[in-house]
Amino acid sequence: MTITRRVALGGAALGFGARRARAQAQANETIRIGVLTDLAGPYRDVTGPTSVACVRQAVEEFTAQNPDIKIEIITADHQNKPDVGINTVRQWFDQRGVDVVTDVGNSAIALGINPVCVEKDRVHLNASAGTSELTAKSCTPNTIHWSYDTWCLSNTSGTALTRAGNTTWYFITADYAFGHAIERDTTRFVEAAGGKVLGASRYPFPQTTDFSAFLLQAQASKAKVLGLAMAGDDLINCVKQAQEFGLGKSGMKYAAIIGSITGVIAAGLETMQGMYIAETFWWDLDDRTRGFTKRVQTKLPPGVFPNYVHAGNYGGVTHYLKALKEIGVANAKASGREVVAQMKRMPTDDDAFGKGLIREDGRKIHPSYLLHVKKPGENKYPGDVYTLAGTVPADQAFRPLSEGGCALVKP
Repeated sequence: MTITRRVALGGAALGFGARRARAQAQANETIRIGVLTDLAGPYRDVTGPTSVACVRQAVEEFTAQNPDIKIEIITADHQNKPDVGINTVRQWFDQRGVDVVTDVGNSAIALGINPVCVEKDRVHLNASAGTSELTAKSCTPNTIHWSYDTWCLSNTSGTALTRAGNTTWYFITADYAFGHAIERDTTRFVEAAGGKVLGASRYPFPQTTDFSAFLLQAQASKAKVLGLAMAGDDLINCVKQAQEFGLGKSGMKYAAIIGSITGVIAAGLETMQGMYIAETFWWDLDDRTRGFTKRVQTKLPPGVFPNYVHAGNYGGVTHYLKALKEIGVANAKASGREVVAQMKRMPTDDDAFGKGLIREDGRKIHPSYLLHVKKPGENKYPGDVYTLAGTVPADQAFRPLSEGGCALVKP
């Protein structure tokens, strides 16, 4: 049989077409996780590269047991600008086939991408935005809120410190949704515990580096507690300046409502000693948390320890992948809403947070801890910066389901 040039070219074209079809099919079967975070701004250290590393750790552990499931991780910097974050997520969904967005780290951006995830039926797995509105009136069937929220940490700090006799508070607050929520929620718990808020100063975010005027106002109030409704570099800068003004020496206690080990290590015990911080993950809590930390530290610079936001990316992505396996890759890619529903049906269990659950409103439930920063010389090994001042059990750590106003909650 003589093979003509036309037949040969046709066969080659068919072969190429088949290979392209197989490649396209494989691409369509790949799960894509978008880590939307702060890679260069004030929240870089409390989210940023360490959040990405924790997502990679979760994916590596999952694919080691499930090598046939292909997963790609994509990252982007939202620059703490809602328009940048929302446009990035739209582009990810429309052009890059992203199935789940995690981390986020800015409350205004988190609230902004919520309706986009509903419209495109993709998963919003939020590990680092603080606003409790994500599981209140802004809840969606596509959203899971993992690590913490302002209600949880405000409850942990405000209630415990006020009941201990620290009955007057003054806030320095980041002037946007995140800071407002912290101040509002903490005020509620302070007052419920018999305390009083004497005043608050709101500073422009993210352009403020000099907190002196706000600290002088706090000092003049003679409050017993300085409530710091901020995070990241702002928290470190504010505390350093507060020490320079001698607020701590005058007897005022510092409460970092949304602080973390990241800031404590960065500023040092000399600066942060005596600070009260609420966290939902502590790397040195037990053998499981220490094991997770040891594994992820192979991806981190020396001396970096994951905080509760970073751990939330690990725990959240771990649970997402377990749910995806249960319903199948094709179904998961077809509907983010179905993956979230499966995540709610399954109990949670990971080395960062242990056993837990996800409620109807999308709130992940686990304990919260009030931690007290050690003095210099009290620490025995790297990362040994806290003593445990109190634990709020899982069933009390977060806002009651009936109080949030989430439309997903059945009467």
